[in-house]
Amino acid sequence: MGTIVVMGVSGCGKSTVAASAARTLGRPFLEGDDLHPPANRARMAAGSPLTDDDRWPWLHLIRAWMVEHPGGVVACSALRRGYRDLLRTAGDVRFVHISVPADVLRQRLTDRTGHWMPASLLDSQLATLEPLTPDEGVILDGQLPLEELLRQLTQLTTHRPTVA
Repeated sequence: MGTIVVMGVSGCGKSTVAASAARTLGRPFLEGDDLHPPANRARMAAGSPLTDDDRWPWLHLIRAWMVEHPGGVVACSALRRGYRDLLRTAGDVRFVHISVPADVLRQRLTDRTGHWMPASLLDSQLATLEPLTPDEGVILDGQLPLEELLRQLTQLTTHRPTVA
């Protein structure tokens, strides 16, 4: 059983989907945002996007968790292929990108309360995002109901497509 990384920009629903999938599958769960150091959180809360230099130490912490919890489920933005390449070194990793149109994301972030990630950073995340390629994983429609997303994600854990 490989580790599942549910990825995407802020507001796509990756945390909800990943936490629900972990419960459904009986696997350990990591909310990647919980490993951000206080300086990263403060920077984002102030409306400043993270740089690669900010992200690499955080990604290494996520990778370490993945090594310690093989078969877990992780919610992590994993916006660039290089970030995913690092996470992939933790072992058997499957990426599931929760994709949502920008206008829907913007509305979700505007409506969200009690989260430190401001809607003003959405454009920088979208600009940073390098969509999954077929050899990396699958893209799911983040506008589907949670139950359908979980059904599709669960199906992926039992039927892994062969990449030629």
